[in-house]
Amino acid sequence: MAKDKISLTPELDEEKQAELMAKYDREFTYRRLKGIMAKVVSIVAIVWALVQLRTAALGVFPTTIQRGQHVGFALFLVFLLYPMRKSNRSDKIAWYDFICAGLSIVVAAYHIIYYQPIIHRAGAYTTADITISIIAVLLVIEATRRVAGPVLVSVASFFLIYAYFGQMFPGFLSHRGYAIPRIATYMWMSTEAVLGIPVGVSSTFIFLFLVFATFLKKTGIGDWLTDLAMGVAGGATGGPAKAAVIASACQGTISGSSVANTVGTGSVTIPLMKSIGYRSEFAAATEAAASTGGQLMPPIMGAAAFIMTEFTGLPYSVIALSAAIPALLYFTGIFIMIHLEAKKQGLRGLKRSELPNPLKLIKEKWFLALPIVVIVVLLVQGRTPMRAALFAIGSAILVSYIRKDTRLKIKDIFDGLEEGARTALPVAMACATAGIIVGIVTLTGLGVKFSNGILFLSGGNMYLAMLFTMFASILLGMGMPTTANYIVQATIAAPVLVELGVPIIAAHLFVFYFGIVADITPPVALAAFAGSGIAGSNPFKTGVQASKLAFAAYLVPYIFATNPELVLVDTNAIELIMALATALIGMYALGGAVSGYLKTTARAWERLILAVGGIMLVNPSGWTNGIGIALTVAIFALQTIRSKKETETVEV
Repeated sequence: MAKDKISLTPELDEEKQAELMAKYDREFTYRRLKGIMAKVVSIVAIVWALVQLRTAALGVFPTTIQRGQHVGFALFLVFLLYPMRKSNRSDKIAWYDFICAGLSIVVAAYHIIYYQPIIHRAGAYTTADITISIIAVLLVIEATRRVAGPVLVSVASFFLIYAYFGQMFPGFLSHRGYAIPRIATYMWMSTEAVLGIPVGVSSTFIFLFLVFATFLKKTGIGDWLTDLAMGVAGGATGGPAKAAVIASACQGTISGSSVANTVGTGSVTIPLMKSIGYRSEFAAATEAAASTGGQLMPPIMGAAAFIMTEFTGLPYSVIALSAAIPALLYFTGIFIMIHLEAKKQGLRGLKRSELPNPLKLIKEKWFLALPIVVIVVLLVQGRTPMRAALFAIGSAILVSYIRKDTRLKIKDIFDGLEEGARTALPVAMACATAGIIVGIVTLTGLGVKFSNGILFLSGGNMYLAMLFTMFASILLGMGMPTTANYIVQATIAAPVLVELGVPIIAAHLFVFYFGIVADITPPVALAAFAGSGIAGSNPFKTGVQASKLAFAAYLVPYIFATNPELVLVDTNAIELIMALATALIGMYALGGAVSGYLKTTARAWERLILAVGGIMLVNPSGWTNGIGIALTVAIFALQTIRSKKETETVEV
C-alpha cells in the first residue's frame, strides 16, 4: 500500500479477534479441536449444511423429522465443540461429552425411526416416549447453557418449574400443575415447544441465510464494504466515525451478531477514530452502537426477523420493507450524534489522499454486491426466503470467479458450509430453549394471564404498556440471545400492544428493537465491552456512551409504533414523507439535547427546550408536531446567531 494511504488492515489478527469475541460472547467459546475429532466435527457440520441445502432445493421433510434432525445435529456438535465450563477451552473432549453427543443422536433418531407410531399414538405416550423426552429436554437445556449462557436456561428452567408447581403460585398465575411425563412429552413429542415455530424457522430459513452470510465473508465483501465506507465518508467531519456507521450498517447484511460486527469492523475503525482525536470511550461506543444496529438492517437482519414471519403471518419481504425506514432512522440518529460530537470537538476528517478511491473500489469489485441484489429481488418477487437464500448462495459462489483474488476454491466452499453450520449452533439452541418457554406459556395459558396483567398495570394506556414492554425486552436481552428474547416477547408482550391498537408489524418490531438494544445498554452491554477491548477504554463508560449515541434506538420504536406510516402500514407517499420528516427533525433536536451542541455549545435551558421539542415530534398529531418544529427552529436560529458572534469575537 502506498505511503500516503491510511492502513485499513485490522489492528487485531484473527486469533486476537477470536479471543476478544470469546471473552464477551458465549457463542465464541468453542474448543479448538485437532486431529481426528476436528475432522469428525467438520464432516458432520458439512453434512448438516448439505441436508439443509437439500431441503431448500427439494422441499422439507415431515415437520417433526425436519425439526428433530435439526436439533439433533445442533446438540451433537455443541457437545463436541463447547466445554462444560467456559474457562476450559482445551482441545480435549471429556468422556461425558461423548455420552451427551451419543444421546443427541438417539433422541433425534427416535423421531425419525418412530415417526408413524408416534403420530398414531396421538398423545398416548409410552414409557420409552417419556424417557426419550426427559433426556431430550435435559440435553437441550445443557447445550443451550454452554452456547448461550445461564440466563436463557434459568428462564426456561423457571417456566418448567412453573408448569409443575402451578398450584403453588399466587393469584392469576396459579394453575392446576402438570406431571413430569406430561410436561416432558409436550416439550419434545409435540410441535408446540422444542420442535415448535422457532426451531421450524431455524431449520429452514435461518440456517440458509447464515450459510449465505458465510459465503459473502469468504468473497471478501466485508473488507470491501469497509474500504468503500471509508472512501465515501472518511474525509467528512469526524470521517472515520461516520465510515464506521456506514460500514456497520452494510455489515448487517452479512452478520447478525453485535459482538462479531463490533470486533470485525472495529479492528479497523476504532484505531482510525482514535488517530484523529476521538476519545477511546467514544470511538469504541460509536462502533458498538453502529454494529448493534446491523441486526436491524434489511435484507438479512437478525435471525429473529425470520421467526417474525411465523408469529405475524406476514411474508419476510413485507417485514424487511417495513423495517427499512426504522433502520435508516436508527443509523441517522447515530450519524447525527457523531456529527455533532465532531463539530463540538473540532474534529476533522482524513485527507482525501489518505483514503481509498471509492470509484476505483466499485469499478474493481462491484460484482461482490450482486448476491445481495439477487436475494432482495427474489424476496420482493415473493419467492420463499428459503429458495431466495439458496439462489443467493449459488450466486455468491459464481460471482467469486469473476476475479482471481476473490475466487473460491473447493476447500473454501466446504469451509463455508462448515462455518455456516457452526454459526447456526447458538441460534438453533436458542430457538429450541425459547421453544420450551413458548410451550409452557401455551400449556398453562400463561400468555393470556400475563397479557391481562400488563393491561391491568398499564390501565389500558398504550404508552405505559410500551414502557413496560421496553424494560422487559432490555432486561431479558442483557443475558439472552436476541432470537430467544424476541420469541418470549412475541409470545407474551407483543399481543398486548396489538390489543391496544399498535399494528402487528410495529408491535413485533418494537420488541425486536429493544431486545437488540440490550447489547449496548449498561450494565451488561456486550457489544460495547467488546469495543472497549479494542480501544483500551473503560468498559462501563463505553457502554454509557454507546447508549447515548444510540438514543435513536430507544426513540425510534416509539416513533413507528405511534406513526405506523413509517412501517408502511395504511399510508401513502405524502403521509410517509411527513412522518419521516418530523421523525428526522425530532431526532436532530434530541441529538442536540443529548450532545449539548447544535450550532454551538448549548446552554442548559436550550438543551431542555430541544428535548421537549424532540419528544413533541414523536407524537403524530399535528399540533404537537407544529410545536416541536417551532421549538427546534427557534433554538437553531438562536445558536446560529450566537455562533456567528463567537466566530467574529475570535477573529477580532
